[in-house]
Amino acid sequence: MSQGGAAARKAAEPQDRGWAWMVLLAAVLLQGLTLGFPSCIGVVFMDLQHEFQASNSETSWFPSIMVAVLYGGGPLCSILVKRFGCRFVVMLGGLLSSVGMVSSSFCKSISQLYLTAGFITGLGSCFSFQAGVTVLGYYFVRWRTLANAIASTGVSLGFTLWPLLSQYLLDEMGWRNTFLIFGGILLNCCVCGAIMRPVQLASGSPLQSPKPTEEPGRTSEGAQLSNGASSPHPKQQSRRTACFQMLQKYLAFDIFCQNKGYQIYTIGVTWMMMGFVLPHVYLVPYAIQNGVEERRAALLISIIGLINIFIRPLTGLLSGHRVFTGRRIYLFSLAALLCGLSNFICVISAEFSVLIIYCIILSIAMSGIGALTFQVLMDVVEMERFSSALGLFTILESITLLIGPPLTGLLVDVTSDFHCVFYNSSFFLISAALFMGLSFCTLEKKKRLKEASKVPLDSPSRCQYSEMPTETRSESQSPPAVVYITSI
Repeated sequence: MSQGGAAARKAAEPQDRGWAWMVLLAAVLLQGLTLGFPSCIGVVFMDLQHEFQASNSETSWFPSIMVAVLYGGGPLCSILVKRFGCRFVVMLGGLLSSVGMVSSSFCKSISQLYLTAGFITGLGSCFSFQAGVTVLGYYFVRWRTLANAIASTGVSLGFTLWPLLSQYLLDEMGWRNTFLIFGGILLNCCVCGAIMRPVQLASGSPLQSPKPTEEPGRTSEGAQLSNGASSPHPKQQSRRTACFQMLQKYLAFDIFCQNKGYQIYTIGVTWMMMGFVLPHVYLVPYAIQNGVEERRAALLISIIGLINIFIRPLTGLLSGHRVFTGRRIYLFSLAALLCGLSNFICVISAEFSVLIIYCIILSIAMSGIGALTFQVLMDVVEMERFSSALGLFTILESITLLIGPPLTGLLVDVTSDFHCVFYNSSFFLISAALFMGLSFCTLEKKKRLKEASKVPLDSPSRCQYSEMPTETRSESQSPPAVVYITSI
């Protein structure tokens, strides 16, 4: 017995110590390279527009495709992680990202850019980022929450550094050579992936098994699928195809139909994303058009990222206080409301000093949204089904991320007024915030009335509202075999 315990401790040695912190450093760099990269698109926006003689709507399609694929490729990434392991998928993503940007430097039309910089680079970034987050769940058990919080600072670092680097390279050598250098920089994702060697179980077998039939740490969700618990009739279960089972596992439509909290939150965030990403794409072109120097305009995005570095962790710590348990959705709605209201500052004035104030307020609100997005999702969905719920959540989110900027760009082309960008953003953010806040308030009121009506008839244990679980799985439990997480 003692020898077995010693072997288990020896096998688990990489977790929470030693090489795990090198993996965490690689994850920070990955998030800066992947999630932070779209922040530089606004810097090169006008150069691309002039090069290809494209409209605002046509030019905005390529960053929209990139971000949509980055967020919506989660289920595909999870399948690859289950089959080949995190290390391989991170390195594959780095290679795809690099190939996409190098190919973009040779593009002769804006439509070619949709495929290279949009789809290929976006898919590569998705693979590297999501597999990099997944591997943290294997390397950290006791310090998993801290590790994910530290890793998320990479996004803010990317937001700070990418625009400044982009503007410098753009001034020195033009957008084609800039994209070529971007390809070389993104190749560093492969180096980060090489660091993420597989963790060993106590039995000596790799934790990231390439065999799809042997999934370590399998969730109860997968067990329900294999046992037919989700279907009331065994005959119906036997007629299910493998494709349908995969959709059920990674895109939990049953949760969307049955869980009102998840339904409201998913619809609200999906609607919110129509306006959330607009300032990132159009702020720099708007500032340049109103007489702000290009270098100073690029600095605006960096200011947003710099403030995020400090505010996002503080927001995460604040929301983790027990006072906000079960009430994080209201903090999230408040952050979305503030984000929407801040856009009116740009409408009032486009002076550089005013835009700095706007960036400060916007970054504070963005920090709240970024820190709370998945915390709220964990509040409304049981952890056993979190992976599936997240799959549908990110797919729907990616659709609005895809169509939001081009539709707004079309409106700008028709009206020749950049103020439409900020009016649109405010409309979607404010309406989504009010919808989520008021809907959850109504849902909570119905829950209390339902519990009060059942108290004389049933025991208290049967009066709990099952759609709003407040307890999550202990951190000491093993992570699910396939988990994919995105960040805003």
